[in-house]
Amino acid sequence: MKTLLKFLAVATAFGLTPAAIAQDANLAQPKQAEVAQPKAAAAPTDAISAQSQASPAQPQETSDPALANISGEEPSNAQVAKSTYASKVTPQPGIGQPDGRMNLQDQFTPIGEEAAWFHNWLLLPVITAISIFVLVLMLYVIIRYRRKAHPIPSRTTHNTVLEVVWTLVPVLILVVIAVPSIKLLANQYSPPKADLTVKVIGNQWYWTYQYPDNGDFEIVSNGLSEADAKKRGEPRMLAVDERMVVPAGATVKLIVTSNDVIHAFGVPAFWVKMDAVPGRLNETWFKVDKPGLYYGQCYELCGARHAYMPIAVEVVPPAQYAAWVASKGGTMPGAAKPTSSDATQVSPITNPPVPDLTNTSGGSATATSPEPSNVVDAVATAPTSSQGATNSRRGDDQ
Repeated sequence: MKTLLKFLAVATAFGLTPAAIAQDANLAQPKQAEVAQPKAAAAPTDAISAQSQASPAQPQETSDPALANISGEEPSNAQVAKSTYASKVTPQPGIGQPDGRMNLQDQFTPIGEEAAWFHNWLLLPVITAISIFVLVLMLYVIIRYRRKAHPIPSRTTHNTVLEVVWTLVPVLILVVIAVPSIKLLANQYSPPKADLTVKVIGNQWYWTYQYPDNGDFEIVSNGLSEADAKKRGEPRMLAVDERMVVPAGATVKLIVTSNDVIHAFGVPAFWVKMDAVPGRLNETWFKVDKPGLYYGQCYELCGARHAYMPIAVEVVPPAQYAAWVASKGGTMPGAAKPTSSDATQVSPITNPPVPDLTNTSGGSATATSPEPSNVVDAVATAPTSSQGATNSRRGDDQ
C-alpha cells in the first residue's frame, strides 16, 4: 500500500495522472494507424511493380486528366476519368499488305508514289526494251551465222560505227535513268520539317517505339501467333499486339537503331526501309494522308526468330491520335500534366519593379510596380533605397 502511494505521489509530481496516461494511450493509437496506413496503401504498388517485372514486354497504361484535353482548357468531369483508346482501324485487302500481285504494293507516301512512277513508267519500259532487243539480236545471230547457213566465218575484227553505237547507247540509257533516280534520292534524304519523331529500336525479336515528342513514353510490339491474328481478323505473321500509331497528314521522322544485332525496319507501302544498326542512329521519314493499317517486316536476317518480328503502323486522324497518346500516358505538345493537389503553384515575376528616378527632391526613390498578385510579387515589389536605384542605374549606363 505504501509503495502504491509513493508511485501515485511521484506520478502526480510529474503530471502523470491516470487520466493523462489514458489520454496518451488514446493519442498513440491514431499515430500507429497512420503509420500502418501507408504500408497498406503501398501493397498495391508493390503488386504492380511485381507484375511489371514479371511481364516487361507489356506496356502499362497510365491516366492523366489533362491528356484528353488537347486544347489546353480546364479538364471536365468526363476527362478526369481514365482515358481509354479502342482502335477501330482494321486491315483492308490490297492496302498495306501483300496480296499475291506481281508488282509493287500501292504506295501511300509522296516518296512511294514517286518511286512507283519511276519503277513502272521508266525502269520497266527500259528493261523490257533492252531485254527484247538482246533476245532478237541473239536469235538473229544464232540463225544467221550458224554453220549450215554460213560455213565460212567472217574475219572482220573492227567496226567503228558499231563500236560507237554500243558505247553511246548504254551511256544515254544510264543518263535517262540517272536524272529521276538522283531526284528521288534527293527527296528521300532531304525530308521536310518533321511534325513527329519516333525512335524505332530493333530487338531479338521484337520492336520498341519511343515517342520523345509526346512525353517520351515507350511501347513494345510483339508479333501475334497465327491463332491470335485470326481472332483479330489480321493476316498471319503480320499482326502485332501493339502497333506504331501516327497521325494522318503528319511528317514522321524515324530514328532507327538496334539493341543487339542488325535489323531492318521496312514498310513496303511507305517505300521505307532502313537498317537498324547497334550504336548507330539512322534516319528516314514518311508522310501518309490516308488513315489505315500498314504492315512491314524486319528485312535483315537477325537470328532464329527473324520471321516473327513484324511491323504494323496504324495511321489515324489527329484527334484519334491524341486519344491514343493519352491512353499511353503521354502528352501532346503544348499540354502539360496537372500538378498534385498539394503542390504549391508560384507564378513567375512578370512585372519586375521599375526604379522611380523622377524624384529630385532628395527623398528616397522607390520602385513602382503593379499591385502584387501573390506573395512572390509582394516580396519583389519591396521598396529600395535611393542609393540602390542610383547604383543600378549607373551599372546599366556603364
